[in-house]
Amino acid sequence: MKIARFSTGDELRYGIVDGLPTDEATPSGESAGRLLVLKGDPLYTVPEATGEVVPLNEARLVSPVIPRSKVVGIGKNYAAHAAEMGGEAPADPIVFLKPNTAVIGPDMPIVLPDWSREVHYEAELAVVIKTVVKDASPRDAAAAVLGYTVANDVSARDCQRQDSTWTRAKAFDTSCPLGPWIEIPEPAGERPAFDPADAVVRARVDGRVVQEGNTADMIHSVPELIAYVSRIFTLLPGDVVLTGTPAGVGEIHAGQRVEVEVEGIGSFGNPVVRR
Repeated sequence: MKIARFSTGDELRYGIVDGLPTDEATPSGESAGRLLVLKGDPLYTVPEATGEVVPLNEARLVSPVIPRSKVVGIGKNYAAHAAEMGGEAPADPIVFLKPNTAVIGPDMPIVLPDWSREVHYEAELAVVIKTVVKDASPRDAAAAVLGYTVANDVSARDCQRQDSTWTRAKAFDTSCPLGPWIEIPEPAGERPAFDPADAVVRARVDGRVVQEGNTADMIHSVPELIAYVSRIFTLLPGDVVLTGTPAGVGEIHAGQRVEVEVEGIGSFGNPVVRR
């Protein structure tokens, strides 16, 4: 089940994605993609439809979640990416934080900071947490997952190389696009399940594929990452855990459009502008 956060005016709402967007219309003249509007926030309530339906092409998608507390990033979780960065993958995950002010949604501009001249895209699988998680085992950590979404861990690479911490490189405003919706696991057998351990991760710049990998190559699995992080600090409902990027990162420039995708979830894009 895919749940989107969207607006059709000033009000932000949630809806189940029924069908995917298409330029073609159904015999009734409606777009094939639509949103079944939900009551409340699915992070805190069981999804319940209001009966209202909104055509997907009439809705403005926003980030599927605004973390109440934090975005947790993971560095060098793919050996090939660690190698392209000039080193080996560490034995333990590298953990960093992004504030919720870094989060933007589909089609919102990525604003390149004026103090960096080398900003990179990083396509990633992201995990949305639904319960309080502290000192969890990997098994308990897996049960704390609300669902999965797609992230772009936009990074000021020059600052990452020169600074003693990754804060400036990773935490600036607009450095964490999330979208297009949350893929929430359903009971077995209802439809093919999304497998976070075997999903293609991809980035495009101006329509050209520039990065492609598979989560099967992650060094630390999703449950292992959540368990590890929960032994450092408590994860709260709505927190987002990024899982690292595969090899193939590269620069983005003002005037370009960068898209990120995880097969089985979806894709979205953002224009790039210079402050």
